[in-house]
Amino acid sequence: MRLEPRTETTLVRAVLMPCLAILVTLILAGILVMLADASPLQAFSLVLKGAAGSQFAILETLTRATPLIFTGLSVAVAFRAKLWNIGAEAQLYIGAVLTVIIGTQTLGLPPVILIALMMIISMIGGSIMLYGPALLKTRFGVDEVVTTLLLNFITLLFVSLLLEGVLKDPMGLGWPQTETVNGEARLPRLVQGKRLHFGFVIALFSSIVVWVIMARTVLGYEMRAVGHNIVAARFAGISVNRVLLKTAVISGGLAALAGFSEVAGTKGNLTLDLSPGFGYTGIVVAMLALLHPIGVVFSAVFIAGVFVGADAMGRATGVPSFIADVIVAISLMTMVVAIMLTKFRVRFA
Repeated sequence: MRLEPRTETTLVRAVLMPCLAILVTLILAGILVMLADASPLQAFSLVLKGAAGSQFAILETLTRATPLIFTGLSVAVAFRAKLWNIGAEAQLYIGAVLTVIIGTQTLGLPPVILIALMMIISMIGGSIMLYGPALLKTRFGVDEVVTTLLLNFITLLFVSLLLEGVLKDPMGLGWPQTETVNGEARLPRLVQGKRLHFGFVIALFSSIVVWVIMARTVLGYEMRAVGHNIVAARFAGISVNRVLLKTAVISGGLAALAGFSEVAGTKGNLTLDLSPGFGYTGIVVAMLALLHPIGVVFSAVFIAGVFVGADAMGRATGVPSFIADVIVAISLMTMVVAIMLTKFRVRFA
């Protein structure tokens, strides 16, 4: 058995393969549900009801999808240029730290200016977090997979140090958490009394901006060229190192916005469990979207719906809600295979 490159990739195949990947994921997840002595149809219907069966469910799904859109966009931008950013989790936490530092100060700025300032500062912090590994890659050939992955653990330890030290809330009864950001630093709610906030609108706008950059600008063309063939890109006169560094700035800034939105929009303060793995899940979101910025929105909503719906399903059927993590992991593997089959065909000797 061997793999042969396809001469062309048709639109039908490009759409059909991801759909088949999702179908295979559901079949495998259904088998696991059956092993847990539950009906797959009942379980999946409860997941759907829990994710979109009411206004509250829909709003909770969109709230959960907001940080996933940011991290998915971050990964999609980086992977498009073959800059393997595995450190979106670290960039998210740095964005959250900087948001807390600014949002708890009494600066006397109008809310719009203050929120914009928090966004900009958090994006700068996230960009620096990825710029370092990208610089090591371009200057010394250091593998960015290793450096960005290790920075996740280093950053979490650093955040833990801050939460037990200078950023610890003196009124927090000893809990490792920061003070709550000021009211003018909070993102407004889109629906009164619900958790969905203006961060979701920012995420949608970001996906459009990233799409414009990728599809309508010289930088986007250079990123795609570097991602397709780095040797050909150099031969065409593209400064590969410069493109990778610019990609790192954009990707790191987008991931930091996830931390900003969670602090300023959802939680109000910073704790060590702010992210249940949004940075890593962003990889799945980007891969399911085939690295397309607009597709990231739908992919993030799908993944968020799986997590929110699995909680409801677990309470009703007794099936562990951890099956949501299994579904996400399986969907990543099947999507990788689907992407491979869109570009290669299997030949049997």
